[in-house]
Amino acid sequence: MNEVYDSRYGMPFIDLTATDIADELLGLFPPSQLNDRGFVPFAVENGELFVAIANPHDLDLPTEIKLRTGKKIRTFLADPKEIAKALKQRLGVGSTAFGDAAVADDPFQSEDLEDSSGIDDLGEQRIVSKLVDELLIDALQMGASDIHLECEEDHFQIRYRVDGLLRHVSTSPNISQYRSAIVSRIKILSKLNIAERRLPQDGRFKSVIGTRETDVRVSVIPMLHGENVVMRLLDRGRKVLGIEELEIPEFEEKKFLDLIRSPNGMVLITGPTGSGKTTTLYSALNAIKDSRIKIVTIEDPVEYSLPGIHQIQVHEKIGRTFAKGLRSVLRHDPDVVLVGEIRDHETAQSAVQASLTGHLVFSTLHTNDACGALPRLVDMGVEPYLVAGTLSGVMAQRLARRLCPSCKTPKSVSALDTPEDFPASIAQAWVATGCRQCQQTGYAGRLPIFELLVLDQQVTRIALTTLDPNAIRDQAVSNGMRTLRQSGWAAVSEGKTTIEEVLRLTTISNEESE
Repeated sequence: MNEVYDSRYGMPFIDLTATDIADELLGLFPPSQLNDRGFVPFAVENGELFVAIANPHDLDLPTEIKLRTGKKIRTFLADPKEIAKALKQRLGVGSTAFGDAAVADDPFQSEDLEDSSGIDDLGEQRIVSKLVDELLIDALQMGASDIHLECEEDHFQIRYRVDGLLRHVSTSPNISQYRSAIVSRIKILSKLNIAERRLPQDGRFKSVIGTRETDVRVSVIPMLHGENVVMRLLDRGRKVLGIEELEIPEFEEKKFLDLIRSPNGMVLITGPTGSGKTTTLYSALNAIKDSRIKIVTIEDPVEYSLPGIHQIQVHEKIGRTFAKGLRSVLRHDPDVVLVGEIRDHETAQSAVQASLTGHLVFSTLHTNDACGALPRLVDMGVEPYLVAGTLSGVMAQRLARRLCPSCKTPKSVSALDTPEDFPASIAQAWVATGCRQCQQTGYAGRLPIFELLVLDQQVTRIALTTLDPNAIRDQAVSNGMRTLRQSGWAAVSEGKTTIEEVLRLTTISNEESE
């Protein structure tokens, strides 16, 4: 072993990311001790146990390890973050919640746990509570937007959605036996009925982790082998981005600013769930906020608290819906109204009427692209002439994974497999490699790609004669609109993302295939 000594402590330094760790050595110690004291036994040579430690000042630790194992101990200094990561990968999330029980016989039988209607029957409230807390902490540290708890026939699977993609999470083997108790604990936090296992339930709760206040939206759905839970994490500590921080290309940014500064009309942001629509809308409100205008929002949920803006939380159980809330808001003399989502005829009709009466209306809509927003509103029951007369612009967006700046690698396009519509003007692209900083994924964070449709006279004329999104797109492209696909290729040429990400998020449109 090539040793590098740390001059401060006269101790050899070990890089755990490049070291094989014998899992049987970890089994010699309770997971709680490994995590609390911060050490990893990783090898045995000539009867000597090699141990990576995080704290060189913990002078009692080598003696305690020697007494437990009966072996001579040799200590190495390691990065505390690498120790924590190595323990999580091998022991799994939730291992510390079991304490010494994780290495002892579990006192419960899994069939008894499956029949349990609540954690009171388990007598293990502390363990279950700590398990849920560990999941939330770990997910936030990973930058996850959602936690998926999934019951399979023979195991309990946990996955996080990070940068838009699901990642399997290594968990303690004991956690499967507590899956019903974990679901019950989440139901209690969300004020749901823990005895109801036949119907879907939705709820929410707040959690303060460190100094971060997080809203957790919970959805519980009965599946074939048990109840599945999805928890969406909304970090209330995140700041609202400025328009310039959205990375909208200069050409589209100027047009978008003109739209959101209009005295009336309707501006829509479209895209699938998790594509950053709310972030864009909040940035728009922040950009036009002024003491001389009144801005009111109707949201479900209120994701950020915006000073100087009046925000209403939808509460459908008591009849406070988007449509009813919007009608009430219009009697409060607003200048700008944000409707969190247009999801039905009543809300769409109310939003159109609000824009007709001199208000500027912002909202979101679920469509595949910007041009699809017009036929979608008509499908909801809004007359075509009202759509064409009130809709000022539509911004479609997606979130692509951003290349890790530490390990991205340039490649000649000729050496890559490119689609038929890939621009011939791009000679070099970048590929994801993977390194320690990005956890070997090749990506770090996300960036938006945009498609901005402005309803000028020509596009409006087309919209009044036909609701074919292809015809609307053809006219908009001839007027200078960049499609989502073209915006993605621009990001590839700038070294921000990869060809694979653009292909994953976008489809080729008619005019691009010609």
